Amino acid sequence: MKGLFIMDEAPFDWVYPSTIRQQIEDLVGMDLPFLTKDQVKENKSILKDAEVIFSGWGGPELDEAFLAAAPRLKAVFYAAGTVKNIATPASWRRNIRIFNAAEANAIPVTEFALSQILFSLKSGWSYVRSIQRDHAYPGKSISAGAGAYGSTVGIISLSKIGRRVCELLEPFDVKVIAYDPYVSEEAAGSLGVELCSLEEVFQRADVVSLHTPLLDETRGMITGQHFSLLKPNASFINTARGAIVREDEMIEVLMHREDITAVLDVTYPEPPVPGSPLFTLPNVVLTPHIAGSKGSECARMGQSMLDEYQRYLKNEPLNCEVLEKDMGIMA
Repeated sequence: MKGLFIMDEAPFDWVYPSTIRQQIEDLVGMDLPFLTKDQVKENKSILKDAEVIFSGWGGPELDEAFLAAAPRLKAVFYAAGTVKNIATPASWRRNIRIFNAAEANAIPVTEFALSQILFSLKSGWSYVRSIQRDHAYPGKSISAGAGAYGSTVGIISLSKIGRRVCELLEPFDVKVIAYDPYVSEEAAGSLGVELCSLEEVFQRADVVSLHTPLLDETRGMITGQHFSLLKPNASFINTARGAIVREDEMIEVLMHREDITAVLDVTYPEPPVPGSPLFTLPNVVLTPHIAGSKGSECARMGQSMLDEYQRYLKNEPLNCEVLEKDMGIMA
């Protein structure tokens, strides 16, 4: 087959390092080493023989004009998460098969979430701000920062990432409760999870971790009232999307509840607007959307697409195909 690499230049060598790139090139006739979507727009004739495209962040939108210039295109292997920025009605009509690396990209997100859950159960961020404020260690207490054993972790949405977080929590002797109106009691039970209402998650959990996809119905789903329900010294972690939280309402509660901590890897907008209280509130921990694949972790996504392409060639069962019907529930 003839193929092309098309994506942003900056992450290309991270996503497709030379070892992975060489294996792809052994299987696919790559006439050109690398292209950005802007280079393709300037010379669409480049697409005329392409049957497969290996892509990633900054991949091309598969619109009518692009597809008209790529009459032989059969499949796109997208080494990133959601394909909402590349898939179009035109691509579905053309039956272009699209594969993504969402499962591979979920791994570092779940690792980050797990690290913050365990650290928060030790009241880690509370100790950090106490030491920074007082320039002294706090007095020792057996009860403070009690740790994981016997604690309750609340998971909002048993999405792919939410489910994996539940699996990673299994060795830590915590009780896991979850809110997901689309999951059955039986499915939750198989994960060792108790289903409950969204309000109960905030009331009962020592740490609440958000893993909901951003959809019309989930935008603004988490309100100030939910934050006001948090137990004393509880923590909230967001590695999903900032717009799921009503940020102004969250800030209002955080200003009055100095005991609770918000660990925010995502905000809305992202980054926060200049002068946002999120930059200065002592009980807010901001990280710049680092939970997903970074640095060498990105190669896992490229490897995932190479593995999927090999299955595709052999007509073996596929693991990473995105179907049009799945688009409404993707993170």
